[in-house]
Amino acid sequence: MGRADARRAQARDTRQAGKSGGIRRLFTWKKLLGTFFGIILLGMGAFGALYLYVDVPEANAMAKRQSNVYQYSDGTVLARTGKGVNRQIVNLSEVPEKVQHSFVAAENKTFYDDQGVDLKGTTRALFNTLSGKGKQGGSTITQQYVKNYYLTQDPTVSRKLKELVIALKVDRDRSKDEILAGYINTAYYGRGASGIQAAAQAYYGVDAKELNVAQGAYLASLLQAPSQYDWATATDTGKRLVKERWAYTLDNMVEMGWLEESERAGLEFPVPQKPKPAQGREGQAGYLVEAANKELEKQGVTEADREAGGWTFTLTVDKKRQDELEKAVDAQLESKLDREGDEIDATVQAGATSVDPETGEVVALYGGEDYVKHYFSNATRQDYQPASTFKPLVLAAALENGSTTQDGSLIGLNTVYDGTSRRPVVGSDTPFAPQNEDDRSYGPISVQKAMNSSVNSVFAQMIVDVTPAAVKETALAVGVPDKNFPERPAVSLGTMNASTWDMAGVYATLANHGQKVTPHILRSAEHRDRVIDPDEPKREQAVSRASADTVTQALTGVVDAGSGRAADTSAYDAAGKTGTAEENKSAWFAGYTPELATVVALFGEKDGGGKQVSLTGTANSGRASGGGFPARIWADYTLGALGGGSDARFDLEDVERGEAPAPPTPSQTPSEEPAPSQAPTTPSEEPSETPSETPSETPSSSSPPPSPSATTPPVTPPSKSPELPPSPDDDTQPGERPGSNAAASDQ
Repeated sequence: MGRADARRAQARDTRQAGKSGGIRRLFTWKKLLGTFFGIILLGMGAFGALYLYVDVPEANAMAKRQSNVYQYSDGTVLARTGKGVNRQIVNLSEVPEKVQHSFVAAENKTFYDDQGVDLKGTTRALFNTLSGKGKQGGSTITQQYVKNYYLTQDPTVSRKLKELVIALKVDRDRSKDEILAGYINTAYYGRGASGIQAAAQAYYGVDAKELNVAQGAYLASLLQAPSQYDWATATDTGKRLVKERWAYTLDNMVEMGWLEESERAGLEFPVPQKPKPAQGREGQAGYLVEAANKELEKQGVTEADREAGGWTFTLTVDKKRQDELEKAVDAQLESKLDREGDEIDATVQAGATSVDPETGEVVALYGGEDYVKHYFSNATRQDYQPASTFKPLVLAAALENGSTTQDGSLIGLNTVYDGTSRRPVVGSDTPFAPQNEDDRSYGPISVQKAMNSSVNSVFAQMIVDVTPAAVKETALAVGVPDKNFPERPAVSLGTMNASTWDMAGVYATLANHGQKVTPHILRSAEHRDRVIDPDEPKREQAVSRASADTVTQALTGVVDAGSGRAADTSAYDAAGKTGTAEENKSAWFAGYTPELATVVALFGEKDGGGKQVSLTGTANSGRASGGGFPARIWADYTLGALGGGSDARFDLEDVERGEAPAPPTPSQTPSEEPAPSQAPTTPSEEPSETPSETPSETPSSSSPPPSPSATTPPVTPPSKSPELPPSPDDDTQPGERPGSNAAASDQ
């Protein structure tokens, strides 16, 4: 090699050595360590700034949203309502301690000792998010609570960083119990259930406070993959995985000292119940919820309060009796109707209310065929006339006021009136000559027998004897709601408006010996921040015990030997009254036993309640009287509601028998006595299906006829047409309608 080549090689070596030394000088260990700590310091500074910048926000709307729970008197869930979230927040104290520990064991064993974050898990989650692998686990219970309660489920870096900061602050400011309670109340468990209370109901049909440790471990295991681990829909792999996680959870509890090894060994996997449809407002539930909401408004729980959610409303309704009422309507009415193929059957609506006469609690209610099909409650509607179910109140008013007949005879059960159809009332400024059903005339008839057969002419004269004003006062006192009904004789036929709810209260008052009974359906309303126990209704004496018990005595005759015999059975002591409104637009049976007061009604309704129509022809049965379908529904329900019968008997005191006038001389016998050919074989109110059971309403030889002054004094024929009761769809007032002596067929 020449000198020139040597110099070039030496220069090349020098350049290479310079490069290597420069790299070494640039990446010394000191510089690398400094850079590392610089990055750490920069990150800490950035995190510090982030910590100062990010505040704990308000809870997101979905996390706070709860459902309301309506439940029967025994705690069984009737319905849940709310804006799309099935959640009911419970205090941690309501969750068994071992169930609490099962969630910690499943998700975050160090929960009680950590600072609210898992840096390793969070770093892994951030890396996976940045690398596109999606959302990953590893968060603490505190972090999951923050995500559910304050943030969203979005798998973004910014959300994860906020979660980390907020979790640190929440752990600093709140107790572990508060955090754990928030976590189990906000988590989603599948089956539409958010929160542990809804989950306990959805999977095991119990409240959270009733969960055992095995069930709690399953619910805790679910949170990892609710849809995959739901036993009812899980694949074989899903079932294997959830059982493994269930065992893992219990093993962790043993490790942490929260569960004895011996108890763990004895636990078996708790297979959940099959999923059930969400409890909404279908069937009778909607009617019950609607009735409860009306009372809640009176108690100060507004619609806005209910929309906020979180309430538990306990009703007075007895689930067993509610089921019996629904079965009775189905068996005695709905099964016989052809709603799709028959125009008349399509118009029939049934309603009923059943009340405990001692407490006023509504124990069962029937609002219609289905709330989602017919939103208007037939139990509480007040647009139909209660018809002859009002007649007992005419008698009650007569007894309460010590009223007498036109000749001065004290009115009681034995008092004899003239039962001639179309007989003009005596002593009234408003002419009225009501027609009995089928235009039947009875001649001299006792008040008891007139009640049995619902004789219009007798009660029209009685209300004149008592005065319509006095009858109205008594009616309002016992609970009839319509304060504006006219003070005219036609009111004796029940021409005001009332609901089955109203009349159930009226008849419960009679059953309660005249002490006022106000029906109510709400037992309690509970919220985490507010508890309402409704005030007990006042129990003043609406009418005297003697008056109420005398009416009860009269109404036992209606059931035993009158128009209400379809409700009669030896299984219980019963009193009741039938009612059929003008033109057969409604049919009623109102009755009671010593333990239960129930009113059942049918309504003819067309065009969604806009038009009242006749019930005649219902189920091809002819005239739908109160002694037909309503009485049979009443009897079927009452028998079931009383568990097949009852030994309770009416305790009646001071029953007013009234005065029976002395027999008249032959020349005084009322000329209006009908000839045999005038009297049809069917008495008023008796169902056409059972004509052979019709009792005779002709007074027996032991019943003296009335004196002329008592029932049929000489009168001058009225100068204008007798008063007619108004039809529900006719605004013409009584006494103002055209026509002669043709009056209502109301019975």
